[in-house]
Amino acid sequence: MKLSDGVEWGVHCAALLAVIPAGTVLPGKALAEYHGISESYLVKHLQALTAAGILISIPGPKGGYRLARPAAEITVLAIVDAIEGRDSAFRCAEIRQRGPAALEPAVYRLPCPINATMLRAEMAWRKSLRAQTVADLVGGLAKRADQRAVEKTLAWLQERLRG
Repeated sequence: MKLSDGVEWGVHCAALLAVIPAGTVLPGKALAEYHGISESYLVKHLQALTAAGILISIPGPKGGYRLARPAAEITVLAIVDAIEGRDSAFRCAEIRQRGPAALEPAVYRLPCPINATMLRAEMAWRKSLRAQTVADLVGGLAKRADQRAVEKTLAWLQERLRG
């Protein structure tokens, strides 16, 4: 399975927004600049995260984005679902019922073992992403980040925060 770039971007943006002070926002342009990505493409994903209740968008010249609730309450799965949708990654077309060996429909009452396997795998990765919050990610990043990157990020944030 391949998730879109928007998932990576959305998770990184949520992690960065998790560390900004309460009552402040970061503009979409700044989020795109920080991550070195296209602003127009990123804003589409930020809008999806806003529609899903993960972010709050403040309009206007002093506007920007912030988390809609505490980072500990936002799961990685919620971000994936907001950007990719909730449809199953695997779509069984029941091809076992086609072709020269196909039998009458009654033979296929039991679920296809291939479909069942794929659905179990998807449930496992969804469970894993549901167990990880943005706060967990920020904690992991803080433990592993080079102190120079942390200092550069904090200085960069101070120049771009609004509110």
